[in-house]
Amino acid sequence: MPPAKKRTRTYDPAKIRAAVLAQFGNVRSAVRTLTPEQLALPTRLGDWTVRELAAHVTTAVETVSRNLERDEPAGAGLALLDWPFATAARASGIADDARELAAAHPDLDALFARTAERFTERVASAPGTRLLATRTGAVALADYLVTRTVELVVHTDDLNAAVPGLDIPYDRQALAACTRLLADALAAKVPGGSTEVRVPPYAVVQCVQGPRHTRGTPPNVVETDPLTWIRLATGRVAWPDAVADAKVSAGGERADLGPYLPLMG
Repeated sequence: MPPAKKRTRTYDPAKIRAAVLAQFGNVRSAVRTLTPEQLALPTRLGDWTVRELAAHVTTAVETVSRNLERDEPAGAGLALLDWPFATAARASGIADDARELAAAHPDLDALFARTAERFTERVASAPGTRLLATRTGAVALADYLVTRTVELVVHTDDLNAAVPGLDIPYDRQALAACTRLLADALAAKVPGGSTEVRVPPYAVVQCVQGPRHTRGTPPNVVETDPLTWIRLATGRVAWPDAVADAKVSAGGERADLGPYLPLMG
């Protein structure tokens, strides 16, 4: 059953475009410092190497430029809150694409530079309402750019986890947009008002069917930090492990979000 429709949060298109470029630049700056031995390290994404993951990061941005070069699709576009639930359908083949891209571009910094240049040129004059024919369906450019913050932030975390001491920084606007979209996706998937999920300082949403609180502290509260929330929503961390490690505070009989996670496959 598709998730219930919720009112979509609005995002400042100029800030989101800047956030995409900023986070992409953060990753590029870090990747250019990696040694061949570090690029060959494994990641938590199956059998992907760091080199293949870094190459895949460029794809997350290049798809914007590539889709702007294609004809605009006809018909209504995919709603922003539908995107997280549509990603599982495109999972197959992504690893092979990343492997081929990494093999075809031994100079990763040149690949990052070309990707950033194309993005800047093509996005500058494109209206936010312009539909893109993406693998998950037709998506408005303004909405698709928000999804790019998810791809970039999640894979920044993957790279940091793979390379000891790498510590790629997170652009604040990119981290905020990623956190908010995934929090709103939870509220859409599990509608209700009995549980309040807090991810300070970026998001607060209510979800799960049951008695709705009207004032004061709600009876069911979940609180965590942005990166832990993102890892939970994307399956990098399991709910029981996050609770056991005190990365999540969960109080109340309806505060167990385990059955609803991850949101993205």
